[in-house]
Amino acid sequence: MLASWNDGAAKSALTGFVARIADPAGGQYVPPAERIAVFDNDGTLWSEYPLPVQALFVADRVRQLAARDASMRDRQPFKAILEHDHEALHALGKQGLAELLFATHTGMSADEFTGIARAWFASAKHPKLGAIPRQVVFKPQIELLGYLREHGFKNYIVSGGGVDFIRAMAEEHYGIPPEQVIGSSAKLRVESAAGGPVLMKAAEAGSFNDREAKVQNIALHIGRRPVLAFGNSDGDLAMLRYVRAGPGARLALLLHHDDADREAAYDRGFKVSPLAEALDQAAAYGIVVVRMKRDWNTVFF
Repeated sequence: MLASWNDGAAKSALTGFVARIADPAGGQYVPPAERIAVFDNDGTLWSEYPLPVQALFVADRVRQLAARDASMRDRQPFKAILEHDHEALHALGKQGLAELLFATHTGMSADEFTGIARAWFASAKHPKLGAIPRQVVFKPQIELLGYLREHGFKNYIVSGGGVDFIRAMAEEHYGIPPEQVIGSSAKLRVESAAGGPVLMKAAEAGSFNDREAKVQNIALHIGRRPVLAFGNSDGDLAMLRYVRAGPGARLALLLHHDDADREAAYDRGFKVSPLAEALDQAAAYGIVVVRMKRDWNTVFF
């Protein structure tokens, strides 16, 4: 049971919570239908350092597209990606990010994108850790997802990452089916084709699933307030506090990356997912801090 978790306050908080809500004779019993757990993905279920996995996918897609259209090499934001110019890319801001995502994730059917993403997952390598996603997922979290399922929980991913990108791997590697993944999205349109309607990914922003939008999308797509939430950044804080604010037994957990030897050590200075308020106010907000270095005896498979 949770073999990769060291004995301590964090593990006890998890096992004690599950025992209480699963005990029909106890005062904090939660029926199985209401045992909803939500997890952030980047930095919570798999590594996001030094870049999120989806950023690596975007870079590889840009290289593929530039091989067919050489003019991309001289146009921003593609030039910055191809030249590994992170400062220029950061300076381009949200508009640059949107252009990259539209170029690499849209203009095709939803089924075509799933095929592209799955093919990439089958062969892609992380610059530091190895195979993606097999060697970038956190073993303690895979154990936790299984432990919760064994105790009647339905696990959801609620991520700022692309919903279609995560759905392409979530069931195989996390045991979480596509319908239990909530993420950022482009708008979709239905087009007529000889074989029937085709769902196309349009180059138009849909939902950016971060901060308060995570709470909104939980209500929209799940329809129940979860009883357990796990995140790793200030972008998850609204979700963690929303779960904690519900009636009855609730548990919110925050993963702190403080293990430079086995993974990475970062918080406030990390541009991808800064951690400041959530860490500083965790005790006041009733959030359990899971410290990678202290609480996990194993990080990866």
